Amino acid sequence: MADLIVKAGRVYSMNRGREVHAALAVRDGWIVAVADERDGLDALASDGTQVVDDPELTLLPAFFDIHEHLLDSARNLARVRLEDAQSMDELIALIADRAKQTPRGEWIQTSNGWNESNLAEKRLPIAAELDRATTDHPVLAPRGGHVSITNTCGLELMGVTSATPDPPGGTIGHLPDGTPNGVLEGGAAQAIKALVPSPPLAESVDNLAEACAIYAALGVGSVREALIRLEGWEVYQSAWEQQRLSIRCLPLLLVDPFRPPADRLALVEGLGARSGFGDDWLRLWGLKFVLDGGVAGAGMEQPFANNPSYSGHLNWDPDEMTEVVSHALARNWKIATHAVGDRTVRTVLDVYEQALEQNPGTPPGTLVVEHAFLADQSQRARAIALGVSITVQHPLLYVNGKEILESWGPERAAAVMPVRSWLDEGATVAAGTDTVRPFDPMLNIWGMVTRDTKDIGVQGPDQAIEQYTAIELYTSSGTRLTGESGRRGTLEPRRLADFVAYRADPVTAPVDELPSLAPTITCVGGRAAYDPEQLLLEG
Repeated sequence: MADLIVKAGRVYSMNRGREVHAALAVRDGWIVAVADERDGLDALASDGTQVVDDPELTLLPAFFDIHEHLLDSARNLARVRLEDAQSMDELIALIADRAKQTPRGEWIQTSNGWNESNLAEKRLPIAAELDRATTDHPVLAPRGGHVSITNTCGLELMGVTSATPDPPGGTIGHLPDGTPNGVLEGGAAQAIKALVPSPPLAESVDNLAEACAIYAALGVGSVREALIRLEGWEVYQSAWEQQRLSIRCLPLLLVDPFRPPADRLALVEGLGARSGFGDDWLRLWGLKFVLDGGVAGAGMEQPFANNPSYSGHLNWDPDEMTEVVSHALARNWKIATHAVGDRTVRTVLDVYEQALEQNPGTPPGTLVVEHAFLADQSQRARAIALGVSITVQHPLLYVNGKEILESWGPERAAAVMPVRSWLDEGATVAAGTDTVRPFDPMLNIWGMVTRDTKDIGVQGPDQAIEQYTAIELYTSSGTRLTGESGRRGTLEPRRLADFVAYRADPVTAPVDELPSLAPTITCVGGRAAYDPEQLLLEG
């Protein structure tokens, strides 16, 4: 007998056959049967079976965000929320309010999910402006994962002066007179982050549990956590031990490009675990390499449009990276590399090709390129021939479109994330967000279908994809990339019961209505991760 039967209008399996059903049955957290008729599973019902009977419901596999920073998003809950600021004065006031509650000398850290496009001034703050908020506290205001802004106190703790050279893999911003302006990119941003103490473990676990619930309310059932350090693994393991993970998590451990070479190799060898360790709630996916920066630090073949003397940077010496990647492959690690610019994509494919030559028999899907913003036809062909998978994140184009257009010019902006070409040419592709804050999956799907952005209109319409394919990239394609498609990711028997239900059909709804759709239920492993109407509690 089933624990749960859902009778819906449509149940999209998202399997290779694109099968659509009308009912599914769950027992012990697994889908045990599907039926094409709404009443086709009635024989599996008993007095103890929960039945959800609603012909308006459409079921999809729960979304699998293939590249998101869930732990950062969780920690943002305790930080100053710069997402709420709409002007520089409001941003400064938010930090000043926190300063009044913070002992002198302690760090004030803001959330990193904000963007300067939200501000009336449409630019980043500088140190002098953060000094208006406080001169008694060092301030760390990260924007995304690759840029941070600090005040004068923070610059002094870093030891940064007008004479300080740019660090490896990063830049220090300056005013026209040469004074550091507090804007730190790449390696410089990582250097100041290293000065800030980690929050208490219990606080981090509480925030992670809360973040899981927030993501579940958007229909997300699992996240491939794109970058954590060892202390982040402790947070995840503690949350798992306390059974506080309501969505599935697959973390990637950072191999720090700015650590000595011996430390990088020691991480590969000394963890005492490797890819695949864990269970269906928490599983170690693999290792993460960061080869260039974000938009401001992308490694380019040609100079930036707004700075003809600059073409970005690489964080790794390619030979050193090849040594570590090859060492990891020999120990059965999966490896993902952040690569934004076209020079970076070319370089990581060079590294992967050499590492594969040294490790024949490495199975396809072991190596992944994250983002691959700029990848021409020859690079795409190389990646496919090498068996390298690709993750794409339209929200990065949606949110950062203005910066991309100004920094790289219109031709490269239109070429960002050639999703249609990757698919047409046979690549293994899956979709995520990478926004270090909750981002509505339906807005992401709308973006992949329209190629529209927040500020600069449609970019690269030839790379748009159909609605069904966009949903597929965000659900079953993720488990194909991670090698879990035999256990989860589709709504068919012998798969984990992870689904999201809507009262409209996201596959057939008018595309511009997608951002307004909200889940009615998110179910993970047969358990309600989000169920505001308590439909799963009804008998």
